[in-house]
Amino acid sequence: MKKAMILLADGFEDVEAFTVVDLLRRARITCDMISMSERKSVTASHGITVTADVKFTKAELDSYQALILPGGLRGTEALREDFRVLQLVRDYHDAQLLTAAICAAPTVFGRAGILEEKRACCYPGLESGLIGAEVCYDPVVVDGNIVTSRGLGTALPFALTLVRLLAGEEEQKRLAGKIVYSGPLY
Repeated sequence: MKKAMILLADGFEDVEAFTVVDLLRRARITCDMISMSERKSVTASHGITVTADVKFTKAELDSYQALILPGGLRGTEALREDFRVLQLVRDYHDAQLLTAAICAAPTVFGRAGILEEKRACCYPGLESGLIGAEVCYDPVVVDGNIVTSRGLGTALPFALTLVRLLAGEEEQKRLAGKIVYSGPLY
């Protein structure tokens, strides 16, 4: 069974994170919420506190096939300033494992140096953080093992793209129908 992790730092964007976790789990893909703090509880950008599955320091980081970063400005800033996250992003990219981010979080990829000659998108106005990338304005951009998306309004197609990449197109279409998603699939 495929396994994905989503890194949660205080200030993460609720809908972007929970949409990904929910849809991956509906597709029978393990999606562990990893707390970046010393505690398992993490508070989202709109005051919702959740209990993560595991703390970063206790996670078996090499047991996952996908690394996912949600947006939220404060959460993204914390991820972008954390040397452990930057190294993990580089490691996943170098191993050709799925490396995905939405909203402000693709700027973490720019800081980690993995966007050179890659197509990527992010939240409007943060494009300068996509260091080395060919900036795109599509809702979801897939370039090799890197997936980026623009924001809360693109969370469903972003999550469904991750389902396709981890579980196949048939599962993506099945799940899209089950949740009555009628937008484009990427």
